[in-house]
Amino acid sequence: MTPHREIRLNAFDMACVGHIQQGLWTHPRDRALDYLSIDHWTSLARLLERGLFDGLFLADVLGVYDVHGGSQDAAVRHGAQIPLLDPMLLVPAMAAATSHLGFGVTVNLAWEPPALLARRFSTLDHLTRGRIGWNIVTGYLDSAARAMGLDRQMAHDDRYDMADEFMQVVYRLWEESWAADAVKRDRATGVYADPSRVTRIRHEGRQYRLDAPHLVEPSPQRTPVLYQAGASDRGRTFAALHAECVFINGGPKPHVAGLVADLRRRAAPRPIRAFMGATLIIGRTNAEARDKLEDYRRCASVEAALVHASASLGIDLAAYGLDDELPSASQAIQSNVAALRASAPRATKQALIDRMILGSRQPPIVGSVEEVAEALIGWVEEADIDGFNLSRTVIPECLEDVVMLLVPALQERGRYKRGYAEGTYREKLFGAGPRLTAPHPAAAVAR
Repeated sequence: MTPHREIRLNAFDMACVGHIQQGLWTHPRDRALDYLSIDHWTSLARLLERGLFDGLFLADVLGVYDVHGGSQDAAVRHGAQIPLLDPMLLVPAMAAATSHLGFGVTVNLAWEPPALLARRFSTLDHLTRGRIGWNIVTGYLDSAARAMGLDRQMAHDDRYDMADEFMQVVYRLWEESWAADAVKRDRATGVYADPSRVTRIRHEGRQYRLDAPHLVEPSPQRTPVLYQAGASDRGRTFAALHAECVFINGGPKPHVAGLVADLRRRAAPRPIRAFMGATLIIGRTNAEARDKLEDYRRCASVEAALVHASASLGIDLAAYGLDDELPSASQAIQSNVAALRASAPRATKQALIDRMILGSRQPPIVGSVEEVAEALIGWVEEADIDGFNLSRTVIPECLEDVVMLLVPALQERGRYKRGYAEGTYREKLFGAGPRLTAPHPAAAVAR
């Protein structure tokens, strides 16, 4: 008998008070206001490891949501992903508090010199003992471009062309610059590393120039586990070449299943893990879950959700009437418009608001622990999803419900691991070695 595929779980969070479910930080039991405390993050990491989560996926943006009404005021007023900390600086403390939990960190390569980003990820790979991943993004906010001294961001497809070149450079830094036997640490001879085994990386490209060795000795994984969330055609081309894990927005199962099938086809023969964004409201009974939903719903903010949606759709929703159909052209996150069109007969502002049950475009899965467990299993079987990125509602109780209620229910059904495998983040996810192998392009320059 073929064993059932085990469901993988990541927590989906951001170093701010209002991440996906806008307004829920105002709930009296919510602890998101503690985001400035290191204890908040180490406690979260320990809770996730107790629940055998594969990872904590940390989102990030480098701009402010100022598309809605042409102003940043509503975003600031509601705490919609502002103020916002640098997620990379949270990881070492959380890694010190855990032994197995992986950390997927969003970093926008558009504003990074490849040599500096490569050094930071190698540093984190060492400090976490091989538990770091990178969610590769190219950005979608003109406000971020203005923060970096430009008028606006690059066109959508041009950003991916730039990203392809960026990846060529960082693969060479991580995989080629230092040979596996370069580090000697020989006290007797005083030789720390063999200079003949450390190569300067020279690159002359359209976007980047480099003539330098990597500054960090080889880390456990060399290249971090690579996540990517682009679902446009150009984004899927990029993901199929580079990503090991893809993050997919929800929507009707046939739409999601089609995206997953297309990504797997494009990436073949490489394996790829597909994680879908999900929001869970879990009760011991269906009635308890429904009561919890209504309790949470009283705190949800539609205005803050529209602020977030305006930025990620690239559309000023304040300029549209409730029954106006929204345009499909955008230089922001094109897949978000496609997901809306796939889930509603007409992509109107009212259709968008109707989906904002908890202050986001993501309708929650609500039910008893048994109902939620079966719903997740249904997604795995019908849409070929590997796992879920679980966005927070009222924290920490939303994750405590997963750890205390959902995980045991999935384990009883043979759908969730009962312990961590040994090794790095990549080894835990794929059961292979710590480094990328052919046909991944990073393997072509490895030594």
